[in-house]
Amino acid sequence: MIVLMEQLIIYIALILTGLCLGSYAGASMWRLRARQLAQDKVVGEPISSDEYSRLNKLTKASFFNDRSQCLNCSYKLKWYDLIPLISWLSLRGKCRKCHKPIGKLEPLIELGVALFFVISYTFWPYQLVDAIEVARLIIWLISGVGLATLFAYDAKWFLLPDSLNYKIVGLGILNSILIIFSSQDKFSVLLNIMGSVLVLSGIYWALYGISRGKWIGFGDVKLGLGLALLLADWKLAFIALFSANLIGCLVVIPSLITGKLKRNSHVPFGPLLIAGFVVAGLVGNCLVNLYLSILI
Repeated sequence: MIVLMEQLIIYIALILTGLCLGSYAGASMWRLRARQLAQDKVVGEPISSDEYSRLNKLTKASFFNDRSQCLNCSYKLKWYDLIPLISWLSLRGKCRKCHKPIGKLEPLIELGVALFFVISYTFWPYQLVDAIEVARLIIWLISGVGLATLFAYDAKWFLLPDSLNYKIVGLGILNSILIIFSSQDKFSVLLNIMGSVLVLSGIYWALYGISRGKWIGFGDVKLGLGLALLLADWKLAFIALFSANLIGCLVVIPSLITGKLKRNSHVPFGPLLIAGFVVAGLVGNCLVNLYLSILI
């Protein structure tokens, strides 16, 4: 009974933390977009004037007075407007002041991060018996928040911001260091990590070079590097790669058949790669063991 109560408390904490950090991920997405538009305008890149004028206000706030606001009327949100999911539901997805739609993306990100936290804890493939393993789970969850932002950003604007990609790479390096530090055969682990990088980032780098950026963007190469370091296993990297392409086929082929996509339509690969990474990280070891048991 005590164990059951402890698990219930953990799951409630994961859901609440996931909702809060999902709200942060959604807010970060819009601020990243605002800064991207400002930079593009400075260097002369073509941008949407309507989108720029709508989001430029987010670049004016300093660190100390940066408060969430309605992108339509600039209404500064109060604390009761910022309760994850509940505020959106109570306001029926509209701004409290101007009553214009807020959008469905923000609550979806909040729910997505909360679901990611719960699923990650439930299917975490490693025993949480020491501080290093707990630290690895924390790194995984923190990475999930950044990946949620990248997922939504790439799906909406077909771009993976460098600032977030570099943070994912940094978390991946930290994760790899912990794995190497806790291993007795450090050289083999290092080779395993290098193999993971070669599979996930190296293949995309080659595709990027061969196609001169027409097949995939260089942001996918950087994302692959971060995900490879987080997986730190070449076998899991292969599963992530296979899963990403399989999920892509399951999404793209029906859309082509129904006419929602055309043969020359651009499909962002970042969300597919992130989805494949989650599959590999949580159930990849089980898939590897199943494959080996069939062969043997």
